[in-house]
Amino acid sequence: MEHNIYIYILVMALVTYGIRMLPLTLIRKQIRHKTIRSFLFYVPYVTLAVMTFPAILTATDSVWSAALGLLAAIFLAYRGKSLFQIACGACAVVWISEVIIFM
Repeated sequence: MEHNIYIYILVMALVTYGIRMLPLTLIRKQIRHKTIRSFLFYVPYVTLAVMTFPAILTATDSVWSAALGLLAAIFLAYRGKSLFQIACGACAVVWISEVIIFM
């Protein structure tokens, strides 16, 4: 059986379109249930975290240096630092741990 890439693209497009259009066609009224509204509010943040977290732990040569960088970023974010300061601090911690600790 020969694989046709155009069939794959068509199926992917239909699934993507269906996922986006299904809520618009099935839900006509405004959602008033507090739990469902809260769930839908946090979906984008959870999706971003789920996609980002594995990339953080596999971005360096060692999982341990990546974990230290993640902990540094969490600490700096908790302290209210800017995104630039958090990124620079996490990169510095990863670099120091890669160069000095995990030689």
